[in-house]
Amino acid sequence: MPELPEVETVCRGLADKLVGRRLVRVEARRPDLRAPLPAGFARRVQGQRVTSISRRAKYILVHLESGTVLLAHLGMSGRLVIANGGPPGPHDHVIFETDDGTEIRFSDQRRFGLMTLTSERAWRRHPLIKELGPEPLDAAFDGRTLAAALAGKATSIKAALLDQTVVSGLGNIYACESLYGAKLSPRRIARSCTGARAERLVRAVRSVLIEAIAAGGSSLRDHVRPSGELGYFQHRWSVYGREGEPCPRCQADGTACRIRRIVQAGRSTFYCPRWQR
Repeated sequence: MPELPEVETVCRGLADKLVGRRLVRVEARRPDLRAPLPAGFARRVQGQRVTSISRRAKYILVHLESGTVLLAHLGMSGRLVIANGGPPGPHDHVIFETDDGTEIRFSDQRRFGLMTLTSERAWRRHPLIKELGPEPLDAAFDGRTLAAALAGKATSIKAALLDQTVVSGLGNIYACESLYGAKLSPRRIARSCTGARAERLVRAVRSVLIEAIAAGGSSLRDHVRPSGELGYFQHRWSVYGREGEPCPRCQADGTACRIRRIVQAGRSTFYCPRWQR
């Protein structure tokens, strides 16, 4: 599933093409995705000018001049891409055309994505949004905030980072990379991450996410930017997907240590047992 950097990359690519443009044609080619589209979806969006595009956690928000907000989630395989001509494919479920002729298609082979409508007044209280934790790139997200969210949690710190009420937008890849950057074992009990450890983890989360966004995110099976270009942060992973390879930090210190893989809550975790404590 796309994580914060991939969704932020999509938002920025869409903003370049949509902000200030009018949606002259909106075509819903099926009535549902993961959930049914709202009644009158195409009619309520068509003809509206896009005023801005923002992100909350892994959700895309398209703000329209009427005060309507289109709330979208890419799911496992969803893409919002600029069409390069040709007829829509079988998995192109929603099509948006702007007043300058740009056509953007929402394609989702597995149909785990969703699109719904809310408003400027209500979107922060939407059931999909209201329980989300702080944005990790916001200045208000600091070590004290993180430590407070982790207080009393007996789960592993890795599992806690995947809890969207603790911090929003992180998934498996960036949780692994952040813990590596913070020198923290994924097995560590979450409530023990306080003080300097929490500050270190916040800095690592922020650093990893900023670098990943600059690289266009990580392209595995499905993520592409709206332009169709791949992200390339997967070439910069320190531990994720690198079981058995040398730990970059240990290798630099002249120590032979290899990355391990364990399973936590059904998810693969990659880490260095020497570097991360």
